[in-house]
Amino acid sequence: MAIPEFELRRVRAVLERYCEARVPPHVRHKLTAGFAVRGGAVTLFERRPRFDASNEWLEHGIARFRYNATTATWSLYCMYRDLKWHQYENCRPAKRFETLLNEVQADPTGIFWG
Repeated sequence: MAIPEFELRRVRAVLERYCEARVPPHVRHKLTAGFAVRGGAVTLFERRPRFDASNEWLEHGIARFRYNATTATWSLYCMYRDLKWHQYENCRPAKRFETLLNEVQADPTGIFWG
């Protein structure tokens, strides 16, 4: 289900600040953080130039947040080595998006940022 417009605006603003702060300006020619919205999901990713073609950038998914309109909650997903999104088991769905983003930032299991 689609994310309500007011919630989407708020989440975009939170993620724009987060991505800006995540990567220092002096390395942004080698690494950036960004996000994409598709339907009821927001995917946080990092981008790096290919090692063999520096003019091409690759995206690597870090975390996915899915909105459940019925319960008005967010769930957190992580990418496993099978390159599929799996629900992150260490965090319950939350009403506040920031609760899950804080879990990604803290990364207690090392599954998001390594």
